[in-house]
Amino acid sequence: MKNANKKTLSYTVFYQTDPEGGYVAFAPFLPGCHSQGDTLEEAEMNIKEAIELYLESLAEHGENFPIEEKTFSGEVKVLARSL
Repeated sequence: MKNANKKTLSYTVFYQTDPEGGYVAFAPFLPGCHSQGDTLEEAEMNIKEAIELYLESLAEHGENFPIEEKTFSGEVKVLARSL
């Protein structure tokens, strides 16, 4: 039973378009955990793998998995005066 010691964790991931093409994905709660892909779907698949490897490395070193609290995001508009 390989999955007996596994649990599902959830992390916030941000995606940005790459000026050179494709997409960049990063998990801000997991420092240094980022990936990319030619399509959004590929970037999502790659960041998921990067997160799994990140957590695997923590486990191998006897470190606890970071638990991200529920986050909220929004957008604000500001009027910027020209220079």
